[in-house]
Amino acid sequence: MNTWRNELRRFLLILAAALVFGLLVGEISFVLLIALAGYSGYNLLQLRRLTQWVAKDSHKSDTQPPESTGTWGSIFDSIYRLQKQERLASDYLKNILDKAQESSAALEMAVVMINKQGTLDWWNRATEDLLGIRYPNDRNQAVTNLIRDPRFADYFHKEKYSQTLRIEAPGVSGRTLEFQITLFGEHEKLMLVRDVTQLHRLESMRRDFVGNVSHELGTPITVIKGYLETIADNLDSFDSRWHKPIEQMRSQSQRMENIVRDLLVLSSIETRAAPRAQEKIDLGELAQEIKGHTQEIMAEKQHNFSINCPNEIILLGQRSELYSALSNLVINAAKYTPAGGMIELRAALDSTGVKIEVEDNGLGIESHHIPRLTERFYRVDPSRSAESGGTGLGLAIVKHIL
Repeated sequence: MNTWRNELRRFLLILAAALVFGLLVGEISFVLLIALAGYSGYNLLQLRRLTQWVAKDSHKSDTQPPESTGTWGSIFDSIYRLQKQERLASDYLKNILDKAQESSAALEMAVVMINKQGTLDWWNRATEDLLGIRYPNDRNQAVTNLIRDPRFADYFHKEKYSQTLRIEAPGVSGRTLEFQITLFGEHEKLMLVRDVTQLHRLESMRRDFVGNVSHELGTPITVIKGYLETIADNLDSFDSRWHKPIEQMRSQSQRMENIVRDLLVLSSIETRAAPRAQEKIDLGELAQEIKGHTQEIMAEKQHNFSINCPNEIILLGQRSELYSALSNLVINAAKYTPAGGMIELRAALDSTGVKIEVEDNGLGIESHHIPRLTERFYRVDPSRSAESGGTGLGLAIVKHIL
């Protein structure tokens, strides 16, 4: 502000001096015109020096501003300071960008930035190995044109990125990749891809092992259970001291049979190659069937069951699988709800589909257990689970079905 005041005083002083001189020589207009022309010429000269300086590579550290005084000196100095600040900020950002690029280049995971048009903006070195994408040929290409798998296109366009996607690597047989996409900025996407071939192979081996062992155990357990049931039907012919051990063996054989059955169900769900044909399912009718079955097997607890399900809800899916998922939830609630307790199965339509809930007034579960509830054989209270005859696989089945 002081600089402009000084410049205004200088201008007025020039006019005053020109006016006095004009009065002395009797040519006021001519002298004022010369004074204004001189003042304008000086400013034009300074403006020319400014444009020449800016036209040069003024971002270089060795480029000094023109020497001047007054307002123009302040302008030159201010621009020079701004340039220095911009240069420092630019160097800082460049350093961060270089480090980010070096870090991403060192990753074994592919990192791909996709703009809101769905085309590639940037990717790291691992992307070329995992996805076969080449720079600069594939820049600005649509990602769905480069990864030609219907499952990826469906995953990419639906934008339900809470889950990952596993598919075979493009053009590489036997290599499994896992995709995860995150939204950021103005509907831009960050895609992470990692090679999970070894993990996928181990999971397949585990599933095969569990499935094979479950099949192999099925027959021996059935035979043992059959003999124990025959013995239990003739307990009177045995010494009374054998009654309790026989009943315990019978109970545990039933539990082993339940575990094998649930393992086979899980194995069947996990190894299914393609989705089966869907059927229409009346949710209200299914809920009533589950209620009746649960009341039958838990008759001694006399629970108060209620169903709150609109009659018009019709689902598409596998009835046997949905029955298994919902019955596991309801039976699980019945096992851990005290006698005479309340169990409610309710369903409602919302903007995303059908929301199904099972609520009871049992003891509840502490929050730190909840993330692990769907793990196989995970038990909040092992002693309670053993007493209830649970297999520890029910919620794992629910997770895989839903």
